[in-house]
Amino acid sequence: MTVAVLVLALLLAAVNGGNDVAKGVATLAGAGVTGYRTAIAWGAVTTLAGAIAAVWLGTAMTRLFSAGILDATATPALAVAALAGAAGWVGAATLARLPVSTTHALVGALLGAGLLAAPHALRWPVLGGKVAVPLLASAALAYALSGLLGLGTGATAGPTLRAVVLPQPTLAGAGRRTLTALHWASAGAVSAARGLNDTPKLAAVAGFALLPAGVPAPAITGAVAAAMLAGALLAGRRVTRRLGEDVIHLDDTDGLRANLTTALLVGVGAGYGLPMSTTHVSTGRSPAPPVPGWAGCTAARCANSPSRGP
Repeated sequence: MTVAVLVLALLLAAVNGGNDVAKGVATLAGAGVTGYRTAIAWGAVTTLAGAIAAVWLGTAMTRLFSAGILDATATPALAVAALAGAAGWVGAATLARLPVSTTHALVGALLGAGLLAAPHALRWPVLGGKVAVPLLASAALAYALSGLLGLGTGATAGPTLRAVVLPQPTLAGAGRRTLTALHWASAGAVSAARGLNDTPKLAAVAGFALLPAGVPAPAITGAVAAAMLAGALLAGRRVTRRLGEDVIHLDDTDGLRANLTTALLVGVGAGYGLPMSTTHVSTGRSPAPPVPGWAGCTAARCANSPSRGP
């Protein structure tokens, strides 16, 4: 049973990496800043950094998923059920190129397994206040925050927050290079925040069986982080292309705005032990008003960008 938990935990971490790496770097490839291989490699490495940081910064999230949802001694059988349910859904979605939330999948799997194994032990107030509310509110907050960052994009733009923080896409030379560098940094920040938010959840459920077997917690976190890295590099392109080309076309400025919003909310949530879905947050940005003289990143423009690559 311990071996089964380990295999399923690594499988869930791998499909998580394949599905979720897109949430931070799809804007880079979609805006024609770089090719998919480079974008995914950047997302995978920065996710690994966030996942490793979770050893020290993810304790609140670990406590929530290890003992906060179920007020009972977790068993290896419960871990197998929860990990199998979440890995099955996220894996199938990744094969179908569908961006989904590992957080929602894992919470649902824990809830289903708990209802069968120990329904009396489910802590419904915690599920409502510390799980459901952050998951639901984060998308709305993302919409509001990205809208705030997008102020001042129209023809009558004044000295607004966007004018200070986010340069206009008509910039050239040093201004354009600065904007692109900020876009890269924001994509890395999203990936690091995602690693920080997701790794403790997976490690906590795996710990139901691995900790009693003598496997130290840092080793569990390290194994999860390595599997996330491998999954991102091997299968990350499927969902990244879906988000980069089929959902919405973003320019450098819009990609930066979306990434800043996602990194802030997911990173802060991880620090306070509030589970958030990177998928829902990253897709919850508000639309940007049109910028005069800027046609946006059309399919033809992005496809023909010399920096796009395969």
